Amino acid sequence: MRINRRDFLKWSAAAVAALKLEMDMDKLNMVMAAETDPPVIWLLGSGCSGCSISTLNVTNPTTIEDVLQNKISMKYDSTIMAASGESAMQALENAANQYNGQFILVIEGAIPGGASKNYCIIGEQNGVPLTMYDAVLKYGPKAKYVVASGTCASFGGVAAAAPNSTGCVSVKSLLSGKTPNPVVNLAGCPVNATVMVQTLLDLILTGLPSLDSNSRPSKFFGTTIHSVCPRKGQTQVSQPGIYGCYKNIGCKGPGNQSPCPSLMWNNKQGWCIQSDYPCIGCTAPVFPLNPIITV
Repeated sequence: MRINRRDFLKWSAAAVAALKLEMDMDKLNMVMAAETDPPVIWLLGSGCSGCSISTLNVTNPTTIEDVLQNKISMKYDSTIMAASGESAMQALENAANQYNGQFILVIEGAIPGGASKNYCIIGEQNGVPLTMYDAVLKYGPKAKYVVASGTCASFGGVAAAAPNSTGCVSVKSLLSGKTPNPVVNLAGCPVNATVMVQTLLDLILTGLPSLDSNSRPSKFFGTTIHSVCPRKGQTQVSQPGIYGCYKNIGCKGPGNQSPCPSLMWNNKQGWCIQSDYPCIGCTAPVFPLNPIITV
């Protein structure tokens, strides 16, 4: 299914209404009348590419092909772009310079700072290797908005788990005080595709969303999973795979804030607890070492 730009933005407004979120309709009309959106630069650091895969799996109301070709101006993304090597790095540099102060920088994965910051080389510029660490410091301050895609980028996540021999750090910790706006953390392992796409639309249409104390959009991370879990109050079971409440067998739902119960995964086909497995707390700042929380 292919839809035009105006229909896509109309659908986005309808989705916002369905989720009972707020959107500035005047700004929406302005963007619908514009010919281009703020471009996006997507950098991939220390991670598994799961956040890219999650985002690329969006199929409703249109295909990711249509989104990338007609809705979002993606200037650099090593996972999906055809260019490679010198051509790709030149495209990155050109986009950052041309749209200085106007582009959205999406960072996936944690930032390795070990080995004198020589890990995770993403390419070469003028014959000099460019590491992810240096790339984030170079392009982060030039971006209008910086989005940390997934828990590794947001808080360190699996990439920064002990013993963290590569010295991984979060995007926010590296760019603290260096960007014009706060880093937006879209926690999740991986990031929920709806959270990613809707946040990009929010940045385009209405600007910086309200953020919680962990720099996550409040509208997605303002409620614990347990408080809205359809199994709350059900019989507490002693093992996964059995229908019931998993509060006493390690479920992180009581202390974990996430939109999983409402947005779910795979185009609303399911989520961890619906699949008879406890919440692993993947959106929490302490994941994957978060303790069991009981209420």
